[in-house]
Amino acid sequence: MDFSLSEEQLALRESVRRFARRELPEIAAEIERGDEPPGLDLRKRYAELGYLGVNLDKQYGGAGLGHLDAVLVLEEIAGISIAVAFPIFESCFGPTLAIAHFGSEEMRQRLLPDVCSGEIVVAVSMSEPDAGSALTDLDARLREKNGKLLLSGTKRWCSGAGHADAYLVYCRMSDQPGARGIGAVIVRKGAPGFSFGKRDRHLGFRGVGSADMYFEEVEIDPADVLVSAGGFKKLMEAFDLERCGNTTMSLAVAQSAFDYVLDYCQQREQFGKPLVDFQAVQIHLAEMKMKLDAARLLLYRAITGAARGLPSLADSSIAKCFANEAVREVTGKAMQLMGGYGYSREFPIEQKLRDGWGWGIAGGAIDIQKINIASALVGRRFNQRR
Repeated sequence: MDFSLSEEQLALRESVRRFARRELPEIAAEIERGDEPPGLDLRKRYAELGYLGVNLDKQYGGAGLGHLDAVLVLEEIAGISIAVAFPIFESCFGPTLAIAHFGSEEMRQRLLPDVCSGEIVVAVSMSEPDAGSALTDLDARLREKNGKLLLSGTKRWCSGAGHADAYLVYCRMSDQPGARGIGAVIVRKGAPGFSFGKRDRHLGFRGVGSADMYFEEVEIDPADVLVSAGGFKKLMEAFDLERCGNTTMSLAVAQSAFDYVLDYCQQREQFGKPLVDFQAVQIHLAEMKMKLDAARLLLYRAITGAARGLPSLADSSIAKCFANEAVREVTGKAMQLMGGYGYSREFPIEQKLRDGWGWGIAGGAIDIQKINIASALVGRRFNQRR
């Protein structure tokens, strides 16, 4: 078992790190101030560097590398800001991977090259006002009427809503109860009958748009049906990879907070000596480092276990759950070690704490991951309705 990266992966990580630290801090600061998503210019820059669709096949405009390579790229960018990293997250771990695995060849050729070139962003829309953790309670429905496929319903908590150019929408496609009736379709922004509510404003995740989405008999081309009714299991298998992207974002926030506070503790003095000379500070730093290393190893296990396919539910849930809890602990300790400076908006830790907290909600709450883990342990799903 080899825990080291290859020379090519080390070089990739170093080149992305140099780019991120040189070109992204000012862009990230402006996004944080204005709460507006990254624009087309930044996506085009990512495309030029090969950061979009790192793990997509070259025939679709991707880099043709593995999931671990995508993790390395995403972590370095997200260490600057999750907002500037979001286009990479969506292109490497979001709905584009579901399209790559389960879409028709025509759909892949139509959408994936535009994602990899930065022309479009595709977001995933799963939750509804009455269906979040209970995802099989979806009400949004695709019906056939007068020879047309029409989508109606309301979706909520879609990261990228209003900003993304296309959406992978989970919806009910038959009268079969629960998961058996659920599939997914692609809907383009601007489609007649498709509209957005007021922009959500969150504690963190500034620059990552979110809003309610309304579908009023939106006509869906049969070519835009990604997965038909009964394909819910396939959709969730693809979502296991999204969990690894979530894990990477959590890890990046935590690692960048740790790097900052480690330097701070060596520079800041109290009682005539650097903070790092105090034993209590040393213990906190050691605990933070252990959490980071454990989170990274769990992430790498999930990703490398998937090779170029999809990770297991158990491995991805364990990695996500651990990293979600770790980022909350690490950013909290970083703020405490910095005192008033950590709480000030003039320094980066308060933003990292706000952003870090959200990943334990997004993409499946922490406690839901623990239920997934228990299900994998005993080899069966638990009925939460009894």
